[in-house]
Amino acid sequence: MTRASLDKQPHEVASMFDDVAARYDLTNDVLSLGQARLWRRAVARAVNARPGERVLDLAAGTGTSALPYAEDGAYTVACDFSLGMLREGRHRNPQLPFVAGDGTRLPFADGTFDAVTNSFGLRNFQDVDLALAELLRVTKPGGRVVICEFSQPVWKPFRTVYTEYLMRALPPLARTVCSNPDAYVYLAESVRSWPDQPALAGRLQHAGWQRVAWRNLSGGIVALHRGHRAD
Repeated sequence: MTRASLDKQPHEVASMFDDVAARYDLTNDVLSLGQARLWRRAVARAVNARPGERVLDLAAGTGTSALPYAEDGAYTVACDFSLGMLREGRHRNPQLPFVAGDGTRLPFADGTFDAVTNSFGLRNFQDVDLALAELLRVTKPGGRVVICEFSQPVWKPFRTVYTEYLMRALPPLARTVCSNPDAYVYLAESVRSWPDQPALAGRLQHAGWQRVAWRNLSGGIVALHRGHRAD
């Protein structure tokens, strides 16, 4: 079993997700105490996919996060660099087009998509700024981005409790439902080292996204960042 390190070598991260693909969605539901489904619904509302649009879901895993956009009538591409996730996704959701791709070198032409989105995957890229720039490149002028990622709880006492859960409770709980619990040790470490809401907004702006804003979910455990490409 593979556990990625925080320098996030792409082959380590991909291999780690290959290991957990079969039970990934179930594990996320258990470890988030059911919140993952609420977060997915919030992302779908923020993306607001419409019939005839093209949507890219980057780091889409098994395609669970991409399904709402397709159900809303958009042509939705689920892209991931874990072949294990793609195999599992094609088995579960054969109606979706799955594409193998590295988020820092996307296999799409400039200005292909009306909306691009990423849920809980940006944190795993070795070069986050390059991934944000690539998302901008493949977005049409006037298009939009929605990033859903773990963040920093806004209430300080709760932040302490949350950090204790991540580092102490989450790994043992993962052992009960996950084939590679070490992957969730990496998860806890990567969340703890991830920038807060204003810092991620700044990185989006630096990549060229405009009208950047965010909204906290679950008290800031998760944040939805949004932006637009200039017309």
